[in-house]
Amino acid sequence: MLTPLESVGPLRFGMSADEVRAALPEAVESSRFSAEPFHPEICGIQLGFHQAVPAVHAYFEGSGRLFCVAADAAHGPCVTLDGLGLTGRVPDELQEAVLGLHSSGTHHVSYGPRGNPGINGVGMILRVQDTEGGVLTRPVLVGREWADRCTDDWEGSVPECEWLGRQWCVHNGSDVYPPPGYATNWPAGWTAPF
Repeated sequence: MLTPLESVGPLRFGMSADEVRAALPEAVESSRFSAEPFHPEICGIQLGFHQAVPAVHAYFEGSGRLFCVAADAAHGPCVTLDGLGLTGRVPDELQEAVLGLHSSGTHHVSYGPRGNPGINGVGMILRVQDTEGGVLTRPVLVGREWADRCTDDWEGSVPECEWLGRQWCVHNGSDVYPPPGYATNWPAGWTAPF
């Protein structure tokens, strides 16, 4: 259950990594990684409910506070907003339902530069992920302090690694970022964690 800008299930924004692990006692930490090429102090941990099967990515700012949570499209928990399931959905169907929230005046939906829909007012971006069952949705959520322009992959606070891979729609001729043959300006030594 998503409590916008406050928590995702038992994970409250602002928690430490130890508190996150304690809140998900059945989860196993499978990796710890640098989540942002230009801000090495931002780290992520990958948690799963089965060995080597990622379910949740939790991101911590330099002071060690949880600021971002992403649910894996295939193995992550079912995250809901106003009764609407956000995890593991067919993108077109979920986009239509989210636009319904916008039309009803409940939430203001916006699109980032790469076409990802989201709602800054609840700190939510919808991403997509390749799974064995096809391309499915992956919610990425941030807390109140980090929600301003969160749908903007250039100015928002969502870590760079969450914008990589399959894109919601074709952007500049490719449905993946970085596109094949594209030279990034990431510092030497930083590689995408997944």
